[in-house]
Amino acid sequence: MIEVNNLTKRYGTHVAVDNISFSVREGEIIGFLGPNGAGKSTTMNILTGYLSSTDGYVKVNGHDVLTDSNAAKASIGYLPEIPPLYPDMTVREYLNFMYDLKKCKLPKAAHIAEICRIVKLEGVFGRLIKNLSKGYRQRVGIAQALIGNPPVLILDEPTVGLDPMQIIEIRTLIKSLGKYHTVILSSHILPEVEAVCDRLIIINGGKIVADATPEELTRQYSGSHHLTARIAGPEEMVTDLIEKIRGVKKVTCLGSKENGSFDYLIDQAENADVRAELFNRLATRKWPLLALKTADRTLEDIFTSLINPNLDAKGGKRA
Repeated sequence: MIEVNNLTKRYGTHVAVDNISFSVREGEIIGFLGPNGAGKSTTMNILTGYLSSTDGYVKVNGHDVLTDSNAAKASIGYLPEIPPLYPDMTVREYLNFMYDLKKCKLPKAAHIAEICRIVKLEGVFGRLIKNLSKGYRQRVGIAQALIGNPPVLILDEPTVGLDPMQIIEIRTLIKSLGKYHTVILSSHILPEVEAVCDRLIIINGGKIVADATPEELTRQYSGSHHLTARIAGPEEMVTDLIEKIRGVKKVTCLGSKENGSFDYLIDQAENADVRAELFNRLATRKWPLLALKTADRTLEDIFTSLINPNLDAKGGKRA
């Protein structure tokens, strides 16, 4: 559905996008992430046809954005970070105006009514946009992106400034749109991206530093050789017991977060699995195992390490 090949954008001597390539399959919801100045907005502007590239090419729905720009643009619905709304128009007037501006050929009244049903604007159809809440204004912005039923939606920070309930509503809407559209979602809110997106593309310094599903990233950067355990028992004796299990490289007590128990970080040897032996030894001594899980890193931790390898997840410099 989207093909980006060796894309480069230079501004004089500054390289904003540096020879990146990726593709997006039909029906995927892609999270496009990166810090300020990483090249994310430049890439999205090239995808939508607002900027030309220096080298490489972009195809949307089979149409080259540069040489077949009208067909490519007609395949894209775009929601910028600041929705292009006219506050003194009603929702009805604005969507009719955008329909005409896009030269849409679908039955006008029925098409706009269907969009309003999808994004839940029926109740505010006759109201002035300036009198709507920010959540509803975002819905109007998404509605204009849907006019013409484009196969690709590009949404730039669609939940910025919304309250928690509005964020949940827009997330649900984006997830439902992914059933019928290919979606590229740009956001700085990592839990949002993790909840909505099928795949993540992370860009930094104009280059792609990761391209994988959230689960693949977590597995790749966390591994399964770290366990955290919460055990009710005497700290020194429990530590000694764990250290003697074959396959355990190191045990670190993380302190007590629940009365009568301690948390432990267990570093296993590669390909070792000490869980069953740990359970059996604790059961023999009647020390309850209250919790046991792999010590996965959060998406925020992974994002931080990819964007700045010299910083740890807490923002401190690594030794």
